[in-house]
Amino acid sequence: MFIATLIAKDSLNERDITAALASLDASGARVIRQSDIIDRRALDIFFDGDPVAARAQLEAIAGEVDIAVQPAANRRKQLLISDMDSTMITIECIDELADYAGIKPQIAAITERAMLGELDFEEALRGRVALLKGLDSAAIQQCLDERVKIMPGAEQLVRTMAQGGAATILVSGGFTKFAKPVAQAIGFESFHANVLGENAGHLTGELDGPIVDSKRKDELLQSAAQAANLPLDLCVAVGDGANDIPMLQRAGLGIAYHAKPKAAQAADIAIRYNDLTALLYIQGISADQWVSK
Repeated sequence: MFIATLIAKDSLNERDITAALASLDASGARVIRQSDIIDRRALDIFFDGDPVAARAQLEAIAGEVDIAVQPAANRRKQLLISDMDSTMITIECIDELADYAGIKPQIAAITERAMLGELDFEEALRGRVALLKGLDSAAIQQCLDERVKIMPGAEQLVRTMAQGGAATILVSGGFTKFAKPVAQAIGFESFHANVLGENAGHLTGELDGPIVDSKRKDELLQSAAQAANLPLDLCVAVGDGANDIPMLQRAGLGIAYHAKPKAAQAADIAIRYNDLTALLYIQGISADQWVSK
């Protein structure tokens, strides 16, 4: 049995529900039952059938409604692993750092191509970092203070899952100087990111230590699941770029969040309209169970 969850950006209406039921019928699915509308925004439809065909039909529904199709078993996850930039925060940190160096357009163009999967991630990262050589290290804290904004729903997602006993891991192709305070602010229990080289109060234009790239993110998911003695079916990964694809495909549930096309296509679920609380509705967790600070 599978669950199709409808999540409206504002409020779910009968027209949306009727369209979803018709879409499931068109996919050849057999609807078993449906829930009441949850928090005026969400609805679960339980069905038997082909989940791939069901998703394709449901995603063609007009309106700002996100669709999640997943097995009914193991719905509530026990491990969350997430990207940071443009996923748990609203910016790409390296682009904003580049603004303090006066070269944002140049670096942002490379970032965009890397996230689209058009460039080798490590090569693009090292190239962008090299362009920051000589930038005053104080720009990092200034960027944190002035530019870094937590993504709506991030704290509720992470803290609610943590309270339910889930492991929560932030993995970033960005930098530890951002990942550490972001992880602490949101409530992640651990973080992994790249280390910017610094000397005499300035960036060296190099990275210290190994790179957190797509392969490393995938490895961190696997090792965390093994350490917690969890099957991958109980793990959820979320990200937005091409470098997130391996972990999105490895996890029992891979969720692309306001993502680039390749990531959205590779994931099990693509969230296009809602904030990160959509990931709680997907797990059957209504607003009365959410946790924040």
